[in-house]
Amino acid sequence: MHYMKAINANIFDKEFKTYLIMKHVCILVMILFCFKGISQEEPAENFSGNNEFKLNVGYVIAGLPEVTYERILSDETSVGFSAAFSIDEDIDYDFIAVPYFRFYFGKKRNAGFFIEANTGIFTEENNDAKTESELGLGAGMAVGAKFITRKGWVAELVGGLGRNFLNTDVLSEVYPRVGISIGKRF
Repeated sequence: MHYMKAINANIFDKEFKTYLIMKHVCILVMILFCFKGISQEEPAENFSGNNEFKLNVGYVIAGLPEVTYERILSDETSVGFSAAFSIDEDIDYDFIAVPYFRFYFGKKRNAGFFIEANTGIFTEENNDAKTESELGLGAGMAVGAKFITRKGWVAELVGGLGRNFLNTDVLSEVYPRVGISIGKRF
């Protein structure tokens, strides 16, 4: 009987030691998660998002809302695609799509001054007929600046022109590349 009490006490001691070890491990894990949670706030130059969605506020006001998606390739380069649709009958352009490549010169990741090479695909009312739209296709350049907050909000200014190579007898020889955009990097 005395032997059984010793075995029960020994089992109880092992269970108690296991309990204490598990308790300390749980406390250590919770402390590590707290430090991990605190370390999530990063400055803007270390913001790790590689995607951006933006709305060109300037075009919205003009009646030609433009939405842009941009994908970051490296700290200095990105590719993107902008699409605008006319909601105002006074605007000659019905649709504009602009795929682009950008090279950034700022100190922050994909922010600051940039240059852009783009291709413009657009439909424009025929100035002679005023009833049918013609397709235009061209290449262009733009310059601009992008600003980013610590939380990943972006503001952007861009300005440039492109040269139309298709249907130049009835369409404009140039297409615009302008904007004041706001958006979010994620």
